[in-house]
Parts: sequence; structure tokens; C-alpha cells
Amino acid sequence: MPATNKNKVSSARIKMKIHKGDTVQIISGKDKGKTGEVLQILPYDNRVVVKGVNQITKHIKPSQEGETGRIVTEETSLHASNVMIYSIKEKVASKVEIFVDKDGSKKRRLKKTGELID
Repeated sequence: MPATNKNKVSSARIKMKIHKGDTVQIISGKDKGKTGEVLQILPYDNRVVVKGVNQITKHIKPSQEGETGRIVTEETSLHASNVMIYSIKEKVASKVEIFVDKDGSKKRRLKKTGELID
């Protein structure tokens, strides 16, 4: 799994509107326009890991005798400001608003379409 930035130590946890399992679209960077599912959020670094996006290739040396080395491709984290929640039904990226429902519980919905996010 991707590691957090070890040089920058942040004690403040950032409140994020993106949750694990959400479908997001990349809005800037080398993977702009791609969509994917959020695999992990890193709230202390304000970053997210998205499936199939921002991949790196690592060369792994053999750790034991008789074992062969290998090349591994894995996803690394993106800053949360570079992604937006994506509606699969409407095919549009949108900001998220948090509102209080009639029963008093907080829920998330897309600002453009009004679609509830489960």
C-alpha cells in the first residue's frame, strides 16, 4: 500500500467529502479525465488512492536465494483537490454538498444533479 509522506508530519486530520468506494474523476494532472473507484483515503495528508490511476512501476529485488526479481505496478496517492465525485448515471463530475435530512441525519449529494451518494 502507498505510504504517507514521511518528511511532512501533520497532526491535523482533514475532514474529507470523498469516501472509500466513491467513483471519482481526475480533474488535473497526467491522468486528467480518467475515472475510478477510491480504494483508500489518507485524511492526515488530504490525499486519495484511486483504482487504475496514477500508477508507478517498482522493480523488486529477490529477497531469498532462488527467488527471481519482479516488476510491480501499483497505484499511488493523489491530492484530494485533483478529484471530483463522478455520477455514473448522469456522466458528470460535481461538487459535493452535505445536508441534513428530515430525520436529522447528515447525507451527501451532488450539487449539479441532486443525486444522493450512498
